[in-house]
Amino acid sequence: MSSKKSGDIDLSQLVPALKKGLRASLRYSGILFFIFVACVYGFILMRITTLSSVQPTDSDISSTSPAKLTAIPSVNAKVVQQLQELQNNSTNVKALFDNSRQNPFNE
Repeated sequence: MSSKKSGDIDLSQLVPALKKGLRASLRYSGILFFIFVACVYGFILMRITTLSSVQPTDSDISSTSPAKLTAIPSVNAKVVQQLQELQNNSTNVKALFDNSRQNPFNE
């Protein structure tokens, strides 16, 4: 009952074959790494392209309220008052403000 079939794999033959395959893979490790990085880079570019071209659905558009779409910026009254006080107290700043108001594109 100890007869071997022709399809059986002997473990003693498997170890040298694995060593030979490992040496071959180490020889081409730089190329394999480059191919791996290129595949990851290609996948990321494909996902960016796919996600950047997505249009909002009608339900997304209708769920946004008009108040969110037309937000008006506001400035705190205390901040405005402090800026006006600083402008009035400093002649250099006052000259800077006046000059900028007269000619905003002057450097």
